[in-house]
Amino acid sequence: METINLAEKLAPFSSHWDPHIVADYNGNDVMVVKFQGEFPFHVHPDTDDFFLVLEGELEMDLEGQSHTVKAGELFIVPKGVTHRPRAENECKVLLIEPVGEPNSGDPETAALKPYI
Repeated sequence: METINLAEKLAPFSSHWDPHIVADYNGNDVMVVKFQGEFPFHVHPDTDDFFLVLEGELEMDLEGQSHTVKAGELFIVPKGVTHRPRAENECKVLLIEPVGEPNSGDPETAALKPYI
């Protein structure tokens, strides 16, 4: 057991759309990531997608709609819903996903998720 400082975990890397695992929680990866630009539209058929904006803001594009998510706010995309996160300026986000869930919804296009 230890305290995890999310700002310290985000500091060592500058890449975007590159999730880093900071903890395990009940069979889920808890990750930090930096967003800037657009991630491709994708879907997770078997799990919801959890986004908590730590700093900055993102736009979550869904089927025919868009939601602004600001620092201190969270957004959950229900399983099976096609979505695309995007951020004009860099934002920092905490993600929670089942262990092994590909960030793109497709194992062949998913980013690796190193522990930091």
